[in-house]
Order: sequence, then structure tokens, then C-alpha cells
Amino acid sequence: MISVAIVTISDRSSRGEREDISGPAIKSWTQDVGGFEIVEEVIIPDEFEIIKSTLLKLCESEVMIILTTGGTGFSQRDVTPEATLAVIQRLVPGFTEAMRIKSLDITPHAMLSRAVSGIRGKSLIINLPGSPKAVRENLKVIQKALIHGIEILNAKITDCGSAE
Repeated sequence: MISVAIVTISDRSSRGEREDISGPAIKSWTQDVGGFEIVEEVIIPDEFEIIKSTLLKLCESEVMIILTTGGTGFSQRDVTPEATLAVIQRLVPGFTEAMRIKSLDITPHAMLSRAVSGIRGKSLIINLPGSPKAVRENLKVIQKALIHGIEILNAKITDCGSAE
């Protein structure tokens, strides 16, 4: 099983003023695809230090995939990419590039995404949009590469595809 943490980043949802629907969209995707175990689900505010410390804690617990939703746009409060960049050790731009490219077929607003992806230790962090529809669309784009990447990162196979 691939361990997954879902981090919803939303001021209003963290205060209970709005229902989180993007986090459950991620959870639904993991159940549909199979092979994933949700080990943590949190809702936190759009605060740089809180996002950073949450991501660090999850990486230290060796969660394989950390999927964030929200905080990737142009708003002054949208600091998810900056907090993610403060945590990761290696960028993995292919995931976010592929998501943006595919999303451009759906909406020109995809250009406004500042999402990033990267690795810290054996954890892969991917920023997703805050919309449940966009979450599902983006996860569909990266699904196959995501699973393969986790297998490589956790040394189940090498980059060349052979088992170790």
C-alpha cells in the first residue's frame, strides 16, 4: 500500500466556515484507483509556517505521498507553493507541468496555478488546486507516473524498471 496524507489548505475550512470538498475528492480518487492508504487528513489555514511545519511532520513520518489542495493561486494568502519549496529537497516539475498543460485544454485559468511538486526524503509532495473538479482532473493526468515514481523513490524498482 502507498501511504497518502491529504492536506487541505483553506482559511475558511480550517475555521469550520466552509465544508472541505477538495480533500474528500482526493480521498475518493485514492479509493477508486486502489493501492493507497490514507494515513492522515488535515485541514489547515493559509499560513506559511503552519503549512511548512505540517509538511515537515508528514515527511518525517515517512508518508509516501502528500497531496495538498488549495493555496496555489494569486491571492495574497496563497502561500502553499512557497511553503512547499521551503520543505522539499528536490523539485519534480513534471507533475505540475503536466497538470497545467492538460488543464489548459479545459480553462485558460490553468495558467494562474503556481503549484509545485517535489521530494523530501522518501516523501513526494504535490500541490493540487482547491477545486474538487480540478483535483480529479489533475490526479487523472498524473496517476500512472505518480505510482511509478513512488515505486522508484521507495526503491521497489530502479529508474530502468527492474526490481531491486
